Amino acid sequence: MTQEQNAIIRVNRRKSADKGTEQYLIQIKERKNNMSQITLGNTGIIVNKNGFGALPIQRIGMEEAKFILRKAYDSGINFFDTARFYTDSEKKIGYALDDVRDKIYLASKTMSANAEEFWQHLYASLEMMNTDYLDVFQFHNPAFCPKPGDGSGLYEAMLEAKEKGMIRHIGITNHRIKVAMEAAESGLYETIQFPFSYLATEEEIGLVQKCKEKKIGFIAMKALSGGLITNSAAAYAYLAQFDNVLPIWGVQKETELDEFISYIDNPPVMNEELLSVIEKDRKELGGEFCRGCGYCLPCPAGIDIPTAARMSLMIRRAPVSVYLNDEWKAKMKKIEDCIHCDHCKNHCPYGLDTPALLEKNLADYKNFI
Repeated sequence: MTQEQNAIIRVNRRKSADKGTEQYLIQIKERKNNMSQITLGNTGIIVNKNGFGALPIQRIGMEEAKFILRKAYDSGINFFDTARFYTDSEKKIGYALDDVRDKIYLASKTMSANAEEFWQHLYASLEMMNTDYLDVFQFHNPAFCPKPGDGSGLYEAMLEAKEKGMIRHIGITNHRIKVAMEAAESGLYETIQFPFSYLATEEEIGLVQKCKEKKIGFIAMKALSGGLITNSAAAYAYLAQFDNVLPIWGVQKETELDEFISYIDNPPVMNEELLSVIEKDRKELGGEFCRGCGYCLPCPAGIDIPTAARMSLMIRRAPVSVYLNDEWKAKMKKIEDCIHCDHCKNHCPYGLDTPALLEKNLADYKNFI
C-alpha cells in the first residue's frame, strides 16, 4: 500500500471520527434542551423552563427593557408573562419582541369585573404587544373562580375570544389556594398560575400535583417569595423537581437575567448544601408572613405595606444599609398613621391580619435599630 493510500485512509478515519463526535455532541445538546424544557399541560406549548416575568420591567426605561427582553430571547427564553395591570410592561414587550412573535409565547392577564371590561383589556393588550393573538390569557387574581353561567359573563367572553382566535388558551392566576383548587377541579382552565417556592405548604404542593394529574399547565410565580428567598440556585433546584412547573422569574436587571440564563446550560442540582439552605429558610420564614403581592394597596395612609409588613425578615436577610437608613425610618414611622380602615386586611388573599402585622414589624424595627 502506497503512502498516498495510507494517508487517504487516515483522513477518512479522522472524518468518520469527527462525524461521530459531531453527532454525539448534537445528541448531548438535544438531551440538554429536553431537560431544560417543559410542556404546559395539554396546551401543546413547549418552552424553556425559565419563563420571563415582566412585572418588574415597568420600573425601567423603554430601551433598557428592550435590551433585557432581547437578551432573554437570544439566550433561549421564549415564554413571557405580563398583565394589563402592569402599566407599560405590555408595550415594552411589543416594542422589543414583535419581530420574533412567531418564535415566542405571550401570556397576559385581565382584572376585568365584567365582559365589557374584558374586551377593553384584551384589545388593549393586543395593541400594546403588536400582536393579533395571545397564547395564554388569564383572569388576574379574581376573588372567585369564573365559570359559565355565574352572571359575570367573564368566562363566556373568554370562550368567545378563543373561538375568534384572539387567544389560544384560557388561564387563571390566583393567590388564594381555595380559588386555585376550584379552578383545577373545574376542568375549565388550561393553565393555573400560583405562588410556588420551597416555602410551599403541603396544600400548595397538592395543587401542583392536582394540575399534573389533570394535565393543567402550572405556572409558578414568586419562586423567590417576593425577594425573601435570596439563593436562586436553591429555588431553581427545588422547582426543577416538579416536571410540570414553569417558573417565571421577575427580572429588571441584566445581572438578574444573567443568573437565570446561566442555569439553562448549567442547571443547579439539589444537593446537601442547597438542602441545608432550604431547611434554614423554612425555619426562619415558616408560618404566616407577607408575600409582598401588593393587593393591599393603595394604603390611604401612604404606608408601603408589602415591604413594611415583612420588615422583620428583610432587615435580617439584606445588607443593613438597605433598610436602616433615614428614608426607611421615615417610611416605617408612617405605620403610626394607620387609620385602621382594614382595607389591607380585607384585600389580603392570604387572610393575614395586616394592621397587626405592621405593628409587630414596626416594634421589631425600632428594637433592631
